[in-house]
Amino acid sequence: MPISNYLFTSESVSEGHPDKVCDRISDSIVDLYLDADPYARVACETLTTTNRVVLAGEVRGPGSITKELIEEAARDAIKAIGYEQEGFHWKNAAVDIYLHEQSADIAQGVDASGNKDEGAGDQGIMFGYAVNETDVLMPAPIYYSHKILRSMAEARHSGAETIFGPDSKSQVTLAYENGKPVRATSVVVSTQHIEGVEQDEIRETVRKYVTETLPEGWMCPEDEFYVNPTGNFVIGGPDGDAGLTGRKIIVDTYGGAAPHGGGAFSGKDPTKVDRSAAYASRYLAKNVVAAGLAEKCCIQVSYAIGVSKPLSLYVDLYGTGNVEEAKLAGILMEAMDLSPRGIREHLGLNKPIYTRTAAYGHFGRAPTEDGGFSWEKLDLVDQLKTAF
Repeated sequence: MPISNYLFTSESVSEGHPDKVCDRISDSIVDLYLDADPYARVACETLTTTNRVVLAGEVRGPGSITKELIEEAARDAIKAIGYEQEGFHWKNAAVDIYLHEQSADIAQGVDASGNKDEGAGDQGIMFGYAVNETDVLMPAPIYYSHKILRSMAEARHSGAETIFGPDSKSQVTLAYENGKPVRATSVVVSTQHIEGVEQDEIRETVRKYVTETLPEGWMCPEDEFYVNPTGNFVIGGPDGDAGLTGRKIIVDTYGGAAPHGGGAFSGKDPTKVDRSAAYASRYLAKNVVAAGLAEKCCIQVSYAIGVSKPLSLYVDLYGTGNVEEAKLAGILMEAMDLSPRGIREHLGLNKPIYTRTAAYGHFGRAPTEDGGFSWEKLDLVDQLKTAF
């Protein structure tokens, strides 16, 4: 029997966290290429450290995308985050670019030719998850962890708060009773700040964003509210710690409440099933829960490099479903073509929509008119209801 009373914790990191700076830069390069050619191929990894950015990977796209444009996109990403510090500055940081043409061996497996459909860009397993703990069908701990930092970042960007720096982290522990979240038992927020600010002032400033984010009556006890536990956080971002693309995959997904596959998302064009199939799995799981077929749903799909059809589709409703899981799996395969091409076309992924995904989670976000976060749509609900 699953336990029903427990504590569960998830963390988030802000757009200014060193790893998220790298995700932002890598996804900016993806968008740069897709804006010029919707079928460009990009696998861009970024490393950041004190006043240095290194880009490496493989691309296939129009010759109009020069190293100068790539460097400009990287600097624009850093500027948009807000880094104008001595140890990391959008204008002064060195940018080294080591992007080369996509491997011909990989390309021949992915490209469609003759009777062969477009194949997956790599082997792997991908997961999607949804649960009815929040309005956006995301696990509550990661949802509130993201929301705290996003509200602080919005205040920083607007000028409403001038003491915050770009780098910050949050962690929320929730108590579950009868399987449902009921209150926070601890909250941790560490935020970069300007020199000379008293810790009490930082604590009270942060408190406002925590209490406004959590539901009424959910605030943790005072002795379990931790703000900047180290006591000082002036040196932050890539100057304080090196960053790498794809190193915050649990922050990107479900905060540990559900499995994660073998790959990260940022820096990859939508032929890479690490990204596109994870989006498709979330899309299907969310529609299952929204249709009332289960309280929570986890979906796994798997692929082989160069092969178009998924090797497997697995559905787990954690005992909360009112439909047969095997039958549901078959219906989901009929509702959506899960080949790489089918996913891209169904969700409209060949667009420059990825920079915005680089911080505060790839899931639980509102779909936008230009096609962003299309995997959060609920347009399969009626079809799933009818099927049962």
